[in-house]
Formats: sequence, C-alpha cells, structure tokens
Amino acid sequence: MTGVAAVPAISGSTRLYAVLGDPVAQVRAPGLVNPLFARLGMDAVLVPARVGRDELADVVRGLGRIASLHGLLVTVPHKAAVCALADTLGPAAALAGSANVLRREPDGRLTAENFDGLGFVRGLEAAGHTVDGRRLTLIGGGGTGSAIAAAALSAGAARVCVHDVDAARLTSLLSRLDERWPGRAHAAGPGDLRTADLAVNATPLGLRAGDPLPFDPSAVRPDAVVVDIVMEPHDTALLRRAAREGRRVHHGIHMLEQQVSCYREFFDWPQPDPRGASR
Repeated sequence: MTGVAAVPAISGSTRLYAVLGDPVAQVRAPGLVNPLFARLGMDAVLVPARVGRDELADVVRGLGRIASLHGLLVTVPHKAAVCALADTLGPAAALAGSANVLRREPDGRLTAENFDGLGFVRGLEAAGHTVDGRRLTLIGGGGTGSAIAAAALSAGAARVCVHDVDAARLTSLLSRLDERWPGRAHAAGPGDLRTADLAVNATPLGLRAGDPLPFDPSAVRPDAVVVDIVMEPHDTALLRRAAREGRRVHHGIHMLEQQVSCYREFFDWPQPDPRGASR
C-alpha cells in the first residue's frame, strides 16, 4: 500500500543484531542499518533493547548464548561497562576503555571494538572540518568522549583538552592518552573553550528536554565549530544556541553515518555494488 513502510521479512535464518542502551528511544542506528541490510540483500535485523545498568551483564551473557545473534551495538550508559563483558578488546576499545560494538564469534566469544572516534573524525572531515593540527576542547571523558579524544589525536590534533566531572575517570583517560601521544592531552582549564578550534559536547546532556547546556557556546571563538554528539534531537539546545551566537555547528548524526562502513567491515557484511546489487 502506498505510504506504508515495508516490513522486513523475518525468517528462521535471520541474523539478529541489537542496540543496548538506557534510554534507547533516541537511537538512530536501526533507521540507517536496517535499510542497508535490505539494500545488501541480507536476512538480518537490528532492534533496539532498553537495558538498565544492573541488568547489562545478564543480558549480554544471555544474548551471547543465542547462536543467531551476530552482534550488538552499545550506547549510553554502557560503553565502558561492556568492555569487562567482552572476551577480546580491539585496539581502539582497549585504548579508549570503552566499546560501542560487540561481535559474536562462531564459538560464542565476544569481541569488542569502538568506532565512535573514527566515525566522529570522518564525520567532521566529510563536512569540511579538519582535525589535523587543530585544538579540541572536549566536554565529557566517558565512553564516547574517550574514543573521540583518542581518534582526534590519532588523526593529528595538536591538542585535546578534556573536562569530566569524574576526576578519577579523567585522570585514567589522560594517562592512557599521554602514553601514546605525550604532551598533547590535557585536563581542560578555564580558557580552553576560547582557544579551541572545535568545542565538543561528548556528554548525554541534550538528550532530554530541560537538560542544562554542557557549555556556553558564547565562550567559543566566533570562527570555531561547536559540535554535539547527541543525535536526537537533531538540533540540540546547544546547537540552537550556538547558531544564534553565530557559531558554525556540526550535528551528531554525522558520527553515526560514518560508522556504517566500519560496522560493515567489522561484522563482515557484503560490500555494496555500485550498480545497485550486493556482492
């Protein structure tokens, strides 16, 4: 019927993928990944699953026993905690101390990796915002923020300044980053927003109506870019305020869009054929 969305066919051989988070109402991955499965001719589906902190371990272990489960995507607040539930950590997950994907291996073991940082950098560069040689001030050093900090430094950022309300978590992150990139990662100070080329919200602030702003965009240089990793709403309160202040803005959805190719390689999905068929 015209105007009715197509329902993916579910069969006894359907590959199952799930997005774990709390909340999950804001997740955008199913809207990107399920159409991709259809284009690739894959018998697979990605569904959101709301899982509280206290249930995470039981859910991950239980899902890991399902033979038709091929993988999990992970969002707030579980990106750091899920690393302890994986059998193997990929290099980005080990460095960041957080993961946003888990792959179930044929023997049932779980391999974790983090593509938040790579997706973030690729999203910026696709929009014309260079990371190499730039200064970033990052608000939030949790699961996503830690991955972004590591990826920005790997992409050549001159300086990354991080603020986090959890002092122990911030110290641990900066120590890991300094081992790999000595002298380029710092705790953010009062003037670092003003000197930043890219001012980034890497916290969940903005997901809910009434959340306070993670930082004041008027404190950012007029020629800098204000970035928000929150994907829903698309125009967060931070980005709306920044636009009113005349700052350039960069939306969270770009980070997810650029991760899809990473998922394809990690999960060994077919490559798209430029003529329109998968191969």
